[in-house]
Amino acid sequence: MDTENNGATALDLHEIVVRRVQKCEETRYKELMQEYHYLGFLPKIGETLWYVASWQETWVALLSFSSAAWKCKARDMWIGWDYRHQYARLKLLTNNSRFLILPHWHIPNLGSRILSLCQKRLSADWQETFGHPVMLLETFVDPKRFCGTIYKASNWLHIGDTR
Repeated sequence: MDTENNGATALDLHEIVVRRVQKCEETRYKELMQEYHYLGFLPKIGETLWYVASWQETWVALLSFSSAAWKCKARDMWIGWDYRHQYARLKLLTNNSRFLILPHWHIPNLGSRILSLCQKRLSADWQETFGHPVMLLETFVDPKRFCGTIYKASNWLHIGDTR
């Protein structure tokens, strides 16, 4: 790794910590997301949790998980939901609505490590905050911009394309 990462000459992925964004950090989170994510900042809509990944107290990535998409044909067919049960169970899904690795932190395996750490704590955090667990995670990847490599490396499944 080069020394552009705030003077770091080596990064041990086991030193990465993922935690929820604290109330006093929300302004910083919003500003960084707006400045560096190609879609900009996404306000909290419905059930939403924000996370920060850090290395030695330095923020390296930001993540947002939000209420799942109301309708997604490929997802709904993959789950096998019939129309009667779909909306009652939708709260058991969440959408990784933003994933931003901050500039100068694009390091091999960092993204999949962060996603893995976040996945391990997400259902418990969701239960604590919203009173129910999360059973399934979804995300949408723009194929014109990304290949979804981080998600593939984290064992997510590509279940189909959306409109």
